[in-house]
Amino acid sequence: MKKQYLADVSLLLVVFIWGATFVMVQDAIAFLKPFSFNAARFFIASLTLLAGYLLLTHKKKEKVWTIPLVVSGIKIGVWLFLGYAFQTTGLLYTTPAKAGFITGLSVVLVPMFSLLLLKQKIPVQAVTGIILAAIGLYLMTMGGHSYLSIGDVLVFFCAVSFAMQIITTAAYAKLYNALPLTIIQLITVAVLSTVSALLFEDTSVLFTPSIMLRTEVISALLVTSLLATAFAFFAQTHFQAKTSPTRVALIYALEPVFAALTSYVLINEQLTNAAIIGCVLILIGMVTAEFPFKRKKAEPIDSAA
Repeated sequence: MKKQYLADVSLLLVVFIWGATFVMVQDAIAFLKPFSFNAARFFIASLTLLAGYLLLTHKKKEKVWTIPLVVSGIKIGVWLFLGYAFQTTGLLYTTPAKAGFITGLSVVLVPMFSLLLLKQKIPVQAVTGIILAAIGLYLMTMGGHSYLSIGDVLVFFCAVSFAMQIITTAAYAKLYNALPLTIIQLITVAVLSTVSALLFEDTSVLFTPSIMLRTEVISALLVTSLLATAFAFFAQTHFQAKTSPTRVALIYALEPVFAALTSYVLINEQLTNAAIIGCVLILIGMVTAEFPFKRKKAEPIDSAA
C-alpha cells in the first residue's frame, strides 16, 4: 500500500508540474518561437533520459533497440509532437487557464476514439462525461465576456492529439521496454520540432545569447525539459502500473485545476462567472468519464506493486 501511495503522490506531482508550466511556457514563447522552444525542450529531455538509460544499462547486453520498438516510438512521438505543437502555438492566442482546461479534454476524448478506432464500447459514464465537458467548453469559451479564439481551437486540436497519444501508447507500452520507448518518442518530438522550426521560424534566436540567456527562457526550458518532460514521462510510465486506473484518471483530472490556480497566483488571471462554471463542468466531466459507477469486487493487492 505504501508503494501505491508513493505512486499517487508522484503522479500528483507530475500533474502539478504539467499544470504549473502553462504560465512559464507562455512567458518563454514571447521570446522564443513555439517550434524552437519545443525543439530545445525535447532535445534536452531526450538526452537526459538517454544518458540515464546508458548509465543504468551499460553492463547489460540485452537487445532492446529493435526496429519494431523504434517504429512504435516514432508513431507515439508524432502524436506527442502534434499535441505540444498545437498547445505551445495556442498559448500565443489564449490564456494559460483556458489552455489547461481545454487540454484536459483529452481524458474525455479517449473513450470516443477508443470506440472509433479500437471498437471499444463507450460506458454510460463516459457519455455523460463527454456531454458535461462539451457544455463546459462552450460556457468557458463562448459564455459571458469570453469568446472562442484561434488559440482555443489550436489547444482543442492539442487535446485530440494527446488523446491519440494515450491510445497509441496503450497499444505499444506493454510490448516494449518503457524507457527506450519513451526516449524514442521524445527524440521524435525533438526532430520534428527542429524541422518545423527550420521551415517556419527564424531559428537564429536559438544562437542569440540575449534571448537564450533570459531568465524566462532558461527557467522555462529547464523546468519543462527536466521536470515536465524527462521526469514526468518517466514517472508516468513507472508509477502508473503501481496504482489503479481510476485513481490515475482522477489525479490527471487535476491538471487544469493546477493550471488555473497557478495562472491566478502568478499572473492574476481572472475568469468570468460563465468561464468558471464551464471549468467546473469540464472537471466534473473528466472525472465522470473515468469513474466506475458499478462497484467491483476488491482485487487482491499485487505483492510486486
